[in-house]
Amino acid sequence: MFERLQERFESIIKKVKGHGKLTEDNIKEALRDVRVALLEADVNYKVVKEFLDKVKDKAIGQGVLTSITPGQLFVKIVYDELRELLGGSNVPLSFSGPSPHSIMLIGLQGSGKTTTAGKLALFLKKKGRRPLLVATDVRRPAAIDQLKKLASQINVPFYSDSKLASLKEYAIKSYCDVLIIDTAGRLHIDEELLSELVEQKNVLSPSEVLLVLDGMTGQDAVNIAKAFDEKIGVTGFILTKLDGDARGGAALSIRATVGKPIKFIGTGEKLDAIEQFHPERIASRILGMGDIITLVEKAQEAFEERKAKELERKLKRDEFTLEDFKEQIIQLRKLGSLESVLSMIPGFSKFKKIVKIEETEKELKKMEAIINSMTKKERLYPHIIDGSRRLRIAKGSGTTVQDVNELLRKYSELKKMIKSLSKGSFKGFGSKIPFP
Repeated sequence: MFERLQERFESIIKKVKGHGKLTEDNIKEALRDVRVALLEADVNYKVVKEFLDKVKDKAIGQGVLTSITPGQLFVKIVYDELRELLGGSNVPLSFSGPSPHSIMLIGLQGSGKTTTAGKLALFLKKKGRRPLLVATDVRRPAAIDQLKKLASQINVPFYSDSKLASLKEYAIKSYCDVLIIDTAGRLHIDEELLSELVEQKNVLSPSEVLLVLDGMTGQDAVNIAKAFDEKIGVTGFILTKLDGDARGGAALSIRATVGKPIKFIGTGEKLDAIEQFHPERIASRILGMGDIITLVEKAQEAFEERKAKELERKLKRDEFTLEDFKEQIIQLRKLGSLESVLSMIPGFSKFKKIVKIEETEKELKKMEAIINSMTKKERLYPHIIDGSRRLRIAKGSGTTVQDVNELLRKYSELKKMIKSLSKGSFKGFGSKIPFP
């Protein structure tokens, strides 16, 4: 996420930290570099100017604090201003008025609106809500079919009707408390589309009107946001495709230029790849300081408490099997791509080129395939896996006998490590099995 911008900021910060003290000259030099970095990221030039003015005023006006280095002080100032530029703090969804609540998703064709509707439904379902996915774009049967398929995948009700006459009645009968409306899209903004959306808004009286924007489009996204907001009145934004080559221009410009918050970001193709937008966490990522809070939240969601306690019990009794090993691989992969997980760790970008992420992910998949090719007895009692069994497992998993041997070696080493740790406390160790 915002990799190029992150690299530029890390280079700037490194240079600033090399100075013995902050002076007006080296602050101006750093700000010139920041200006280039933000403009390259396609941030609105007026937003860039205001941002730099604020950082300059604070940096030059501050004395060096007793417990902080000049470089750290500059980072703190830039972080504070980035956080404010991004919106200051998280703005949660509004559920005002009587249930069922309506959330209209609007946007141009190709922005990822329909997929985002499915992601948002799954997100709300996990939070204890009962969402209903609603397709209103009757001109595009493919969009209706796509949303219906998504509803089936996440096991939520589906409704399709452009007139919306009996929608709320259907929602009540289906015991749904949130209606997620996937509205019509176009390749470009036109009066017919805007009039249709205004009419739907008047009928629904939605709690939220969220504009879905392609996060890779930079300034174009800001211009689209202005047009939709002027005609319809949006309450917030969802930026998609931020796992790709997004430069960050839209995220850093939109709050300052439109005055409405970003509420969610799409971070991948999977239906669980959506995050609430936290300005302080994004600012931290941009400055290369990681995002441990989001990582912990993802881990808490992926690792079920019941399974963690069961694993802790097995660890204490030295009963950790290959079945448990496989379960830990599955739980780890639930967190998302390995790169997205590691990117939340402070300083990861410094050794990103050293860590062979793709090879590691392939290795995890290979290990899971090998264990899947074993019988239940072999997973519980690996010592019975002799030469002929290893050959059968290798053929069944599409790997080699050497791969099977390597997996068993790693498992054996992990068992030894667990045994050595068993003399100490296992509190909090449940779902933190390291992978060799």
